[in-house]
Amino acid sequence: MSDIGTTAPVTEAEHDLRRSLGFRDLVVYGLLFIAPMAPVGVFGTLDAKSHGAVALVYVFATVAMAFTALSYAQMVRVVPQAGSVFAYARVGLGREAGFIAGWMAMLDYLLIPAVAYLFSGVAMNSLVPEVSRWVWTALAVVVTTLLNLWGVRAAARVGFLVLAMEIVVLVVFVVSAVVVLARDGAERGWLSPLTGDGTQGAFALSAVIGAVSIAVLSYLGFDAIATFVEEVGQEGPEARRKGGGGRRAGGSETVARALLFCLAVAGVLFVAQTYLVALLEPTTSAQFAADPVKQGSAFYDAVDVSVGTWLHDLVAVSKAIGAAFAALAGQAAAARLLFAMGRDRRLPRALSRTDSGVPRVALVCAAVITLVAAVWAARRDDGMDHLVSVVDIGALTAFTLLHASVVGWFAVRRRGGAVSWWRHVLVPVVGAAITVAVIFEASGAAQVVGAVWLVVGLAVLVAQRRPGAESPGAESAE
Repeated sequence: MSDIGTTAPVTEAEHDLRRSLGFRDLVVYGLLFIAPMAPVGVFGTLDAKSHGAVALVYVFATVAMAFTALSYAQMVRVVPQAGSVFAYARVGLGREAGFIAGWMAMLDYLLIPAVAYLFSGVAMNSLVPEVSRWVWTALAVVVTTLLNLWGVRAAARVGFLVLAMEIVVLVVFVVSAVVVLARDGAERGWLSPLTGDGTQGAFALSAVIGAVSIAVLSYLGFDAIATFVEEVGQEGPEARRKGGGGRRAGGSETVARALLFCLAVAGVLFVAQTYLVALLEPTTSAQFAADPVKQGSAFYDAVDVSVGTWLHDLVAVSKAIGAAFAALAGQAAAARLLFAMGRDRRLPRALSRTDSGVPRVALVCAAVITLVAAVWAARRDDGMDHLVSVVDIGALTAFTLLHASVVGWFAVRRRGGAVSWWRHVLVPVVGAAITVAVIFEASGAAQVVGAVWLVVGLAVLVAQRRPGAESPGAESAE
């Protein structure tokens, strides 16, 4: 029996992707998408909400997202295909659920790059105000799209250099912070980033958990690693002996390891930097709570006051460049999702065309949608707020269906051998509970947009099932 179940077989007759990625490339894409200094923009908000226990918030958030990473690692071994959660829900819950999972994930994969491009445009505009931010935004889209069209391997190489730059800047920050703390001491108690600063009363676990709902959004993007599974080369003698099937198996194992490794690295980086900046922060969590305007620039202000303007500017430049390449990784992942849904005939078949192993039609389509959204937002004062308010709902809904797929495949359909109640039931159920809780914590506007997008997806699904319509994926039915 095939361990892929109802999924369409990936054969040479299909429009195949080029297998050229390794473990390091996958980690580069994942960390680029997440961004090593992702907490910079939300530090002040988290500090206020958690009563100063911001490092503890990221400890909890890493553990919370580990449930999603474990579910991804299980399903990528079952379905080593580019569609990621679209393919997983398809085999675990059925073709209709698979379409909805892919449809909701599109909100995340198509709009998160737009947010990153806009962030890059805003940062560059602050450095060169003579050039409008929408021009910088559009330029970032064009440059990264050309890199993606060049090929996933070439984009990964350039991305590695950008990631190395971001890591170097982070190391400079850590070293500078340690030097200042050793010389001048901490502004807050040494354990306050884990226990709270005491300015809003005693430690409150409920406040920390409430902040986790925001912190988990810093991790969105690590799951994009799974969309590259069909582009992972052979690894190890077992894969080489098995030929094509072995390449797929080897690729899925590599992706599973990269997912877990990427999340662990991000968690360590996030906890370390928020711990240090909290010790440098002269403003209390109570003051941040009373004056929300200060929250957005809290990280930069703390660095500016304690270390110097030079590090402030270095971090800002790093974030500007890093955001553009986070969008590069996101755009590539979005193209793989469109490619997989086109190949399964859930979207126009043209999206599944490849040129020298590169899904250029899907890439251009993703780039155009992202460009329109990013430039539209860049030309509005409230554009960032509008984009950020909707991108998270799609990812969290897709994560919830991912967890349900694990239960459906292993525990309900029992297609994965003996059922492990902790791996196949407890882990996905807890993971789904976390993602649903975060959805309920989202803004009302985001929930409305997510609901509207879901209704549109259901309408498309109904249209595909109407009499005379082509049956998507019919060739792969059991």
